[in-house]
Amino acid sequence: MFRILLADKIAPEGVEPLRSDGRFELVERYGLQGEELARALADVDAVIVRSATRITRETLMHGQRLRVIGRAGVGVDNIDVDAATERGVAVLNAPSGNTTSAAELTLALLLALVRRIPAADRSMKGGDWNRASFRGVELYGKTLGLVGAGRIGGEVARRARAFGMRVVAYDPYLSPERAETLEIELATLEEVLRRADILSLHVPLTESTAGMIGEAELAMMKPGALLVNAARGGVVDEQALCRFLADRRLAGAALDVFDREPLPADHPLRKLDNLVLTPHLGAATEEAQQNVAIEIAQAVRAALLEGDFSRAVNAPAIGGEEMRRLRPLLDLAERLGLLAAALADGAMEQVEVRYAGAAEEELLRPMAAGVLIGILSSVVGRSAVNLVNALHLAEARGIQVRRVRLGPHGDYGEYLEVLLAGAGIETRVAGALLGEGHARVVRIGDFHVDVVPRGSLVVLRNRDVPGVIGRVGTLLGNSGINIGEYHQARLQAGGQALAAISVDGRLPGELVDALRRLPEVLEVRQVQLD
Repeated sequence: MFRILLADKIAPEGVEPLRSDGRFELVERYGLQGEELARALADVDAVIVRSATRITRETLMHGQRLRVIGRAGVGVDNIDVDAATERGVAVLNAPSGNTTSAAELTLALLLALVRRIPAADRSMKGGDWNRASFRGVELYGKTLGLVGAGRIGGEVARRARAFGMRVVAYDPYLSPERAETLEIELATLEEVLRRADILSLHVPLTESTAGMIGEAELAMMKPGALLVNAARGGVVDEQALCRFLADRRLAGAALDVFDREPLPADHPLRKLDNLVLTPHLGAATEEAQQNVAIEIAQAVRAALLEGDFSRAVNAPAIGGEEMRRLRPLLDLAERLGLLAAALADGAMEQVEVRYAGAAEEELLRPMAAGVLIGILSSVVGRSAVNLVNALHLAEARGIQVRRVRLGPHGDYGEYLEVLLAGAGIETRVAGALLGEGHARVVRIGDFHVDVVPRGSLVVLRNRDVPGVIGRVGTLLGNSGINIGEYHQARLQAGGQALAAISVDGRLPGELVDALRRLPEVLEVRQVQLD
């Protein structure tokens, strides 16, 4: 049973599949803030919010069993994503549900601006009939400059083309092929600013986009140009915009989003007559609210039941089917991490994860996270590290993580190797998946072994002399320890040997000490791999 807190009102059609599924309990508590919200998060597995509820670092401190935060919309600036990542909480959003509504609002704002519709409406309702005061301009033949041409920006471009506009865009992530499909000309930010008759913003609010349209950027725009922002308020320097509008260096602007929301009653933006304002209506349609509710409910359900993080903004984007296919590799990765950490001495400084197999390049990241879960479990506890925060925890501890893709491995179709370095000492372990996902540990240090990575594993180094296996086996047997597998490997006769011994149950400390006292034994380590 998973408990899900609905902290903001969500369209009933969206959450109905959760409500009717016996595996979920929905707790509806709206308008919570501060301590009340923190207490409500204390005993839930997931929380779903819209834009009203703020999930802060302080409130997250109380979410001991919280695993998922779902945002019914695209923006996550009301959620402390960094704090969620540190705590291993996946932050999911619904990036496509409000695409059409947001694109249509952008065009509505644009048309309202160029045809001066709000001012004409106010004049008519005041009893006037003053046609000469509201002369506008056509969109046909004008240049629309887009900053950001993702889902919403792309839909705006399609609609602008239907009006006969030229579209030029700055988006470092837009491929030339996609730009050609949308009939968009790609350009630098400066070129877009200088060429646009109307500038429309479609970027998320991040460290790199905060204040990206400021005094210098507004000064690059054509005298008489227009600006539309239906993305995020913090993208535009509002004080600079006020000055450019008041001085008529910009002919006008239309804003649906603001630095502070609700917009303060005395804000200078409210006093400008060449500015159209709407109260964050981008997703305020019946269709958008239903779509984002359905989208985020499905995403939260899949994350809790299947470990599907394809909608997460702070975790490897692994979908349900892909997760099922990758799960044997992730399990092997975690067990290799556990084994490497148990065999290593001193502080960990670098982890290198090497993979040979059919998985795509981008899946090396979750594999590395799986290895780190095993490595860090002994440091922070298994419940405190997962796919969401493993890489972050490693970085916070100064551990460098490298991912290397190897060429085909002659002996194994799926091969995973872990190198752990620190204090001048390197520890190496490797595993492989055999037919139907059966995992084996196939290498420990320089020794080739073959043992199932399950349960308790004893790794024993000894001199390669007669009778060692018998003495070890007798000692374990006399102590009531059953041996599942005993794999002995050596590099050369009479040198050093290594035994990987799978046993039923963990060896008590006194038995480990007894093994170490055997004259031929050089070292004994044990690790619990489940």
